[in-house]
Amino acid sequence: MKIKNLLVLGVLAFSIVSCKKDDKNDPIIDPVKPVVHYAITENFDSGSKGSYAKADVTLSTGSWNFDNTLIGNLAADLKNGAQSVRMKTGGITMNFDINGLQTLYIKHGKYGSDATSTWQLFKSTDGGTTYTQIGTDITETNTTLVTDSFQVASTGKIRIQIKDITTSTTPRINIDDITFKGIGDPGITLGIPDTNPVDTAGTSAPSAARGVIVGTDAPPPSGDNSDLLFGNPSNALASSVSGDNYLIDQGYYTESYNSSRATPNWVSWHLDNTNTTNVSARLNNFAAFSGLPPGFYAVQNTNYSGSGFDRGHNCPSADRTSSSDANSATFLMTNMIPQAPQNNQHPWADLENYLREQVTEGNEVYIIMGSYGTGGSGSSGGTTTTINNGHITVPSNVWKVALIIPKGNGDLLRVSSTTRVIAVNTPNVNTLNQDKDWLKYIVTVRDIEKATGYNLLSNLPQSVQDAIEVKTDSGI
Repeated sequence: MKIKNLLVLGVLAFSIVSCKKDDKNDPIIDPVKPVVHYAITENFDSGSKGSYAKADVTLSTGSWNFDNTLIGNLAADLKNGAQSVRMKTGGITMNFDINGLQTLYIKHGKYGSDATSTWQLFKSTDGGTTYTQIGTDITETNTTLVTDSFQVASTGKIRIQIKDITTSTTPRINIDDITFKGIGDPGITLGIPDTNPVDTAGTSAPSAARGVIVGTDAPPPSGDNSDLLFGNPSNALASSVSGDNYLIDQGYYTESYNSSRATPNWVSWHLDNTNTTNVSARLNNFAAFSGLPPGFYAVQNTNYSGSGFDRGHNCPSADRTSSSDANSATFLMTNMIPQAPQNNQHPWADLENYLREQVTEGNEVYIIMGSYGTGGSGSSGGTTTTINNGHITVPSNVWKVALIIPKGNGDLLRVSSTTRVIAVNTPNVNTLNQDKDWLKYIVTVRDIEKATGYNLLSNLPQSVQDAIEVKTDSGI
């Protein structure tokens, strides 16, 4: 999904974006001229590369080629955040284009006590075939990060390259936050996508059941950033007597599980940039959950095989990449629903990416996803009500509610009648396969409450609920 869907009203001036908690990549619209501006920062905190060997690295803005360059996190590395680029003779090059780039801001300095060295900035307007230099050579003497700006003023596609041209291979340079500021649609997707969004089951041997290992990267049990800060939609209880509304705290998300349907009623979680650091890759380690009470049917990772439905995540894998424990938790089968493949892999993947883009833009998001009804249409056609010999109910609808606020503190008190809430309700069918199909299914929170019987966002004052739950978001 392109960033043009992220643009919102703003102000004329914006500041250089950094990776600190309260900073934002704020797209704006000039109130005098109908021109859309963007500001995007690559902070190099989302990737990893521990050697100088030449290789491509996927970062939040896209794929970059690192030549005699690595991503450093040592005390001697000058960095604004957890990591920065450390280069010898060589450099970094974008493997993608950005549109309408006007100005580049680059933070830079010399590594540790190394000798001075020199680097150059280049641009390519032909997809990386040829490069021309921007500005003059920079001799690196800075022992702290400094910021230089470079005027580009491009109306078309462009990619950049930074090269250390020092003859000696000993001195090293740190490069950190590269901020792109430009006009129009930059034409790139922010945030590292799920590298394998396809969940169509095809395995034969069940994996061993497991629980969740809760690390220090898990959200707090209460207060800001907690899963249920805005309420427990169905008043689920952690008691086996409530088998069809059984509350499970999975550490990295919380859910109401339905034993009769063998799927969640809903899953709730908080999303910010601490959750999407890409410390862990997508693990694909689907498994039964070992923590269900006696008498509950434990869905195995193989039970969707041949059904024509994906093992559709509620809390997505790409929303939990801060550790292997976090990502592993999303692959428990208690986090899955039988989801039509084209529904899962297109509108829902697009919506998930869009919400992660909101985080990249400096926001935090509280998300509730669920499903209801009986009977969906998978890749085999027709309508299927259950799979796995009747053990697992196929829902007729899949829904999501996302409350978006600027990153900050005191989240419950910061929600007002103007706070943005996106509510989407799609049929669980295999014909939803067009780009941005989710935009066609935007509804109100009250519409979802009426369909499910839940009380969403119930911890907000009633007056605030009455204001934001009846709005239909524009989707942009």
